[in-house]
Amino acid sequence: MPRSFLSVADVSKQELTVILDKTRDLKALFHKSAPTAQLGHEHSSSGPITRLEEKIVGLLFEKPSTRTRTSFEVAVLKLGGEAIYLPSSELQLSRGEPIKDTARILGSYLDCIVARVYAHETVKELSAHSGLPVINALSDLEHPTQIVCDLFTMMEAKGELEGLNLAYIGDGNNVCNSLLLAAGITGMNMKVACPVGFEPNKAILQKAKEIGSSTGARISILRKPSEAAREADVLYTDVWVSMGEEKEKRRRMRKFRGYQINSRLLRTAAEDAVVMHCLPAHRGLEITDVVLEGKQSLAWMQAQNKLYGAASILDFLLK
Repeated sequence: MPRSFLSVADVSKQELTVILDKTRDLKALFHKSAPTAQLGHEHSSSGPITRLEEKIVGLLFEKPSTRTRTSFEVAVLKLGGEAIYLPSSELQLSRGEPIKDTARILGSYLDCIVARVYAHETVKELSAHSGLPVINALSDLEHPTQIVCDLFTMMEAKGELEGLNLAYIGDGNNVCNSLLLAAGITGMNMKVACPVGFEPNKAILQKAKEIGSSTGARISILRKPSEAAREADVLYTDVWVSMGEEKEKRRRMRKFRGYQINSRLLRTAAEDAVVMHCLPAHRGLEITDVVLEGKQSLAWMQAQNKLYGAASILDFLLK
C-alpha cells in the first residue's frame, strides 16, 4: 500500500525531520524561482521544479477552506503537477454513495487524494480503498498538515524544537491532538490549558506521552491558562467553536471565557515568547486583536508556511 499521512504519528522522528528539511528547501527554491516562468515549470538556480510532473492530485473537501485548499492547489502547481478540486457537494457522496465506492473510482483516476473531512474514519476509508497516498488535510481527530507548517514556523523562530516549551490555550481539538503527537515525537514540552470536558482525545494524549517518554517530552493537562503560559516559549490557540460544532456555540462561549491569549497572559510567558494561531481567528474571543497583530505574533508567517509544508508532504509521499 502507498504511504498515507493521516496522523502525525504516521511518520517517525527521522521522517518528520526529512519533511521539515524538505519544507525549508522548497521554501528557498520557490523564492528563487523566476516570477515570469510558467507556473509549475519555473526555473531557478537549481533547475526546473518538476517533482510532481504528470501527477494529478484530487482535493476532496467536505468543509470550506481558505489556507489549506489554496496552499495545496498552489503547491501541486508549483511542483509541476495538476490539481482537481472535488467538493463533496458536487460528488455522488452527496447522494449517499459509500466512501469506499468513491475511493475505488478516484483511485483509478488520480495519483493522490488530499481530503478535508468531518469524520476521521473517512480519510481511513479513502486510504484503505483508493490504493493511493491520502493526505489528511483536517478531520475531527487530527490536522497533521497544519502541524508540519507549525513546527517549521517554530524552527524558523526558535531554532531547535527539542526542549521548547509550548503552551496550548483553549479547546483540546484536532489541532491540539496533532500538536501533542508532534511534541512527543520532537521532544517538545507541551502544556494544555482547557476547561473540564474539553480535553484532547484520551488515546492520543496517552500515545503522545508514551512517545515522549523516549524523547524527553513533558506533556500535561492543566486548567489555568496562566499556569500553562508561565515561561512558555510558544503560546498557541485555536477557535473555541470548530466547524460542525455550531450547535454548541452558546455553551462553549461560557466554558471558554478566560481561555484567551491576551497581553496580560503573554506577559506571563518567556520574554521572547511567540504567539501562534492556525486561523481563521475570532478576534476578541480566543485571542485579542492587539496580540494577533502584535510583533510577537507568528500567525501570518505560519499561514504563509502552509504552502511550503503542503509541498514538502506531497513531495515526501509522491517522490
